[in-house]
Amino acid sequence: MYLNFAWRYFKAKKSTHAINIISWVTAGVIAFSTLCQVLVLSVFNGFEGLVQSLYSNFYTDVKVLPAKGKTFTLSQPELDSIARLGGVKGISKNVEEKALIQNGEQQTVVLLKGVDSNYGKVSGLPSKMYHGTFNTGNIDHPLLVLGSGIESAIGVQADKNLFPITIFLPKKAEGSANPLGALSEGNANTSGSFEIQQDFDNKYVITNMDFVKQQMNYQQNEYSALEIALVPSQNVHSFVTNLQKKLGNKFTVLTKYEQNTSLYNSMRLEKWIIYAVLTLILIIAAFNMIGALTMLVLEKKKDISVLHALGSRAQLIKKIFLSEGILLAVGGAVTGIFLAVIIAFLQMKFHIIKIEGNSFLIDYFPVKMKITDFLLVFFTSFIIAFVAAWFPANKASKQLFDLKG
Repeated sequence: MYLNFAWRYFKAKKSTHAINIISWVTAGVIAFSTLCQVLVLSVFNGFEGLVQSLYSNFYTDVKVLPAKGKTFTLSQPELDSIARLGGVKGISKNVEEKALIQNGEQQTVVLLKGVDSNYGKVSGLPSKMYHGTFNTGNIDHPLLVLGSGIESAIGVQADKNLFPITIFLPKKAEGSANPLGALSEGNANTSGSFEIQQDFDNKYVITNMDFVKQQMNYQQNEYSALEIALVPSQNVHSFVTNLQKKLGNKFTVLTKYEQNTSLYNSMRLEKWIIYAVLTLILIIAAFNMIGALTMLVLEKKKDISVLHALGSRAQLIKKIFLSEGILLAVGGAVTGIFLAVIIAFLQMKFHIIKIEGNSFLIDYFPVKMKITDFLLVFFTSFIIAFVAAWFPANKASKQLFDLKG
């Protein structure tokens, strides 16, 4: 019954015009806030998905690193036992170290990553070639695959370069008093360049693992990391837990997310900070709701007196005005979400809103809608409206009015 009263009060024309104005302003502010919240969350989802798709070309599903130091040793039988674990699609061994590469008078510091022949099975990098082909050569004839930023930094076009690049790497400690003796110098030609994202393009050079190990005096079974690709049906977290138990505390096993937590955490933090700021708009709307409902209580004092005279309990009066506030919030929230869905679909199809400048990979704001965002925004509006409506509703339930007045 209280819903019927609330609905009639909601759609009825009030005797005091200001109540109508405040009520519609409240619903409009709620609609605007929910519209902004859904769109902001959807845009952040779009950027997060875009970044994940870019980074997934470089970061593998699971990565094994030494718990201490730069390298670890694993025998071939131990590697085979890891490969036999359920869910493993491929394993690649690698060594990685900072190096100085030089082309004539141009030089730059890079991360030189030596990979084995299985690297193409666990990484999407070979499919992101910018110039040339993905070919790392062998120990006798090493080839370099440069990030596109490194290619520019040393002034070469990787697929057309005729002269070898000089590589300086630190040797494994030998106790030599001569600082130059701690560096190795090698030459390698280039086979191509890749382009994924600036974090990788300006930092990494890929070559074959045996060449790097030879230059650095590494042992045959010594590696910097294992990169593991899993079959799509495999649960990553359960696999990481099992592998960590198998390898022990001398190793650190990371998921794709854990390999780059700082980026994902910063993106999510920005997302929720902006969401919190937009929620403040809802809280401001709540003050308008309190004012509108308080004025409505004063206008409907005769109705409240009649309901009391007919034996209605205070709880019914409270429910009527609580429902009135919730109807305002639900109407505004549903309108805002509906408009947000329309705008999001238009953006996905026609890319209406552009990103200024040409420094990003795409020239429009990416959008990805999630049902959990809709539910979050709706229930945020509902809870704030409930709290705001409770005060005037509670006050109305405690006041008795005289019919003779």
